[in-house]
Amino acid sequence: MKIAALVSGGVDSSVSVPLLKEMGYDPHIFYIKIGMEDEPSFMDCPSEEDIEITGWIAKKYGCAFDIVDLQEEYWSSVVKYTIESVKQGLTPNPDVMCNLLIKFGAFNDRYGKDFDRIATGHYASVYETSEGSFLGTAKDRVKDQTYFLGQITPKQLAKTMFPIGHLPKKEVRRIAENMKLPSATRPDSQGICFLGKINYSDFIRKYVGEKPGEIIELETGRILGEHKGFWFHTIGQRRGLRLGGGPWFVVKKDTITNTIYVSNGYDPIAQYDDQINLENLHFLNLQHDYSQLDQIKFKIRHQPEFTLGKLIRDEKGIRIVSDNKISGIAPGQFAVVYDVEEKTCIGSGVIGQSIIN
Repeated sequence: MKIAALVSGGVDSSVSVPLLKEMGYDPHIFYIKIGMEDEPSFMDCPSEEDIEITGWIAKKYGCAFDIVDLQEEYWSSVVKYTIESVKQGLTPNPDVMCNLLIKFGAFNDRYGKDFDRIATGHYASVYETSEGSFLGTAKDRVKDQTYFLGQITPKQLAKTMFPIGHLPKKEVRRIAENMKLPSATRPDSQGICFLGKINYSDFIRKYVGEKPGEIIELETGRILGEHKGFWFHTIGQRRGLRLGGGPWFVVKKDTITNTIYVSNGYDPIAQYDDQINLENLHFLNLQHDYSQLDQIKFKIRHQPEFTLGKLIRDEKGIRIVSDNKISGIAPGQFAVVYDVEEKTCIGSGVIGQSIIN
């Protein structure tokens, strides 16, 4: 079996290489360049150190190694999606779209067709039944990354391979240290890769601009201050409002009047809801019958905890009704659905528009 291993220089993808070798495979290592090198205001995400480490690992394990440039594809898909989403007042998730459109999309289309599997350092698993491939959760529930894989297609899923999905993070670090990999002590990456060291708000300011608007207390209608554009803020946000007497949380946005509505307190009622409207529901396995699916677990952001709820599909549309009210339901973000045993990621949907307009 021919394996294409996507390695970034981080500890997780680095450890996937010796694990694949132990399994009897001879992976061809690929490093994907997606940082915006041609943008003078950006630090290049694919740093020289990342490439140096990846090349070192390829040499250590006798693997073929190539650097592939997908910057143009990343800009035209993931970055464009991010910009267009924030312009509409939505909360995008570039990491979800990167897996769908780049790692298992553009990469496979351009370089992966000759390979049977694409292996990555995600904390996830794949298991097979007579119905085909299913996306399983990782052994390490804190590091589980199935949330970011909920939008990939069934065809893409069938080609994935997650060598570290059965290991806790501590064991991955231990393996890296025992094998003296240069990535053993590297910290986990944070933030959105294509930004490099650029602040997210600075990125939005450059490509969307600023437009002052009012910050209003939802319950009283009292004007509390001014913001620089609704696109800088997301539902559930607490930091960056520059208001006294807090804490304050963003609870609604009006994209027509460019108004941010906030509520005061550590647990404002306005921040919570039990209804999550989905614009569509994307299943990861089309062979399985989900017509009677009712009781589910779900996540509306990347976090260790699952929430229990019901999946409702009727004439009103598709929605999740949570057993308990939850905070931070942000339109544009993804709601990822799991079975009640928390074993299988069933699929995901985009949280529907609840912004005032």
